[in-house]
Amino acid sequence: MNAADLGLPVDVPSTALFTDQYELTMLQAALRGGTADRRSVFEVFTRRLPEGRRYGVVAGTGRVLDAVENFRFDAGVLAFLRERGIVDEPTLAWLADYRFRGDVWGYPEGEVYFPGSPILRVEGSFAECVLLETVILSILNHDSAIAAAASRMAVAARGRRLIEMGARRTHELSAVASARAAYVGGFDSTSDLAAGFRYGIPTVGTSAHAFTLLHDTERDAFRAQVDSLGSGTTLLVDTYDVTEAVCTAVEVAGTGLGAVRIDSGDLLLVAHRVRQQLDELGARDTKIVVTSDLDEYAIASLAAAPVDAYGVGTQLVTGSGHPTGSMVYKLVARAESADPKAPLHPVAKKSQGGKSSVGGRKWAARRPDTDGIAEAEVVGTGPVPAELAGRQLLVELVKGGEIVAREPLEAARERHIAARAGLPMSATQLSRGEAVIPTEYV
Repeated sequence: MNAADLGLPVDVPSTALFTDQYELTMLQAALRGGTADRRSVFEVFTRRLPEGRRYGVVAGTGRVLDAVENFRFDAGVLAFLRERGIVDEPTLAWLADYRFRGDVWGYPEGEVYFPGSPILRVEGSFAECVLLETVILSILNHDSAIAAAASRMAVAARGRRLIEMGARRTHELSAVASARAAYVGGFDSTSDLAAGFRYGIPTVGTSAHAFTLLHDTERDAFRAQVDSLGSGTTLLVDTYDVTEAVCTAVEVAGTGLGAVRIDSGDLLLVAHRVRQQLDELGARDTKIVVTSDLDEYAIASLAAAPVDAYGVGTQLVTGSGHPTGSMVYKLVARAESADPKAPLHPVAKKSQGGKSSVGGRKWAARRPDTDGIAEAEVVGTGPVPAELAGRQLLVELVKGGEIVAREPLEAARERHIAARAGLPMSATQLSRGEAVIPTEYV
């Protein structure tokens, strides 16, 4: 349950200034030149996946819908633009009445994507669509990077629980978005209360080393925590000597102790020793949680360890080395006039250096092999082949400016699990490689 479900206020400020100035200067020039009302199609895609990644994960779609809905130029925003002389008065008058009234189609949140996949398609007048470029890319690039890292970590964890713990390693607002994206990618909970409040993600947390150091003895610290939180709590056992701490923890909490957390040392070796000690003390149901700069490779290396849950921070919220999805927002089709009936014509960037694009309003479908496993991402601008008609990936998100596809975050999380399961087995290998299926243009 999230804040809105509880009837609590959720701050939804204008997103209109989450943009680059050049979008407003383009708007002003287009208004003056008479091209602002030309019907246009913009698409979000990536030319390549981050090095070594086999698939991408669409995340942030729900946040994009919120951002589009709240893209409003209120009095304060307009005053700022006027005082800085960023745009002229006719443009300010146009912005005062701005509401996105176009259509948005896209891959549903949690779906996987590949180079060239039309992840999001924004349609409307040039003026109303061009303003959304930065805010859309900001959200999708960040959230998709975090979700992709989370997905790899979920694969490495092999069903063991994952806790997002990166709030102190990134910007405070990014921390909330990261927790949301990590949940889509397969994490089970977060330590960030703002993420729990805003998005209904399960939250967890017990104590840090400072709590143990506050007390005269480790036993005093454990006793205080158990008295407050009950024997089902998680006790941190590596402040001093791990072996002694585990013994003390069971003495204080009893064999019903919920879990112990290990935050340092050779985690593989220490986890085995702690498991053996807990079992010998009769605490066979006590879980072991490990933290300490984990990433997907460290998690995979602990596959043989008796670990029940992983807490991940820095590597998760920085995309495990790839903090962006490298997505772009490009004009791919536009009309030759402002006439609503004017036909759309494909347009594309043809520059050198790998930055060219493919023109035309696109559809996408994932073709399966005879076993139902994906074998190609098919992208086209013409008629959809009959055999792919029921496998199209884009869904309608916004129609005539109205949001039509809000869904619970849990739906995106479940969709990702299903989408990942539909890929070839090599998709889940952590070794470096190319995209697990090719993108074919038809």
